[in-house]
Amino acid sequence: MTVQSRPASVLNLAKLRDWLLDHHGDTVDADRLPAIRTELEHLATRQVAGAVVELGCYQGAMALWMRAVLDATAQHERPVHVYDSFQGLPERSEQDPELFPAGFLRAEPEQVLALHDRWGRTPPVIHPGWFADTLPDQLPDRIAFAYLDGDYYESIRTCLTACVPRMAPGGTLIVDDYADLEANPKAWNGLPGVKAACEDYFCTPSPLEVIVGAGDLAFGRYTAPARAEQ
Repeated sequence: MTVQSRPASVLNLAKLRDWLLDHHGDTVDADRLPAIRTELEHLATRQVAGAVVELGCYQGAMALWMRAVLDATAQHERPVHVYDSFQGLPERSEQDPELFPAGFLRAEPEQVLALHDRWGRTPPVIHPGWFADTLPDQLPDRIAFAYLDGDYYESIRTCLTACVPRMAPGGTLIVDDYADLEANPKAWNGLPGVKAACEDYFCTPSPLEVIVGAGDLAFGRYTAPARAEQ
């Protein structure tokens, strides 16, 4: 897909935040948006090189927020890549609860493009397909920030396996729905397969740091070593 460049005008982030909370409150909330904003702002201050990737983008609400924050912090040239099956959720594994049917949260690439067009933002590079098929050879070689929103055990395990070795020194990776109830008893623990996948990938002690929000935010952050071999 060819990405058309746009003038990187500054977008009123407060206005966009309020609109996203009103119209896409099923996938973004008042804790997720500022947490992601902080991570992206740190890329500029720390001068971390690489792309921004979102694994599990649905209709593109978080991708739009990330593009707007990057533009507002003079990171106009930093590309955003999004990956989604665009067939909804896959079949669950034994580690996942009977919460959603297969095919739930299905979206179309055109919805991602339309949302960015509505707000005058450069659209992301869209990679349709299951993670196991797209990530091995379609991820950027260097990733500055990764947002993993795969919901299920196998999806998150696949995402970690593909992304962590490509993380730029000092880059960060956020795992959505990572609920560590010891560190954050308020966290929503509806998708326990996410934490199980992280534990199986990283083993112990886990390098994930829990991010606590005002509500039931379930976020785990991995920071790539600044100098050590990945």
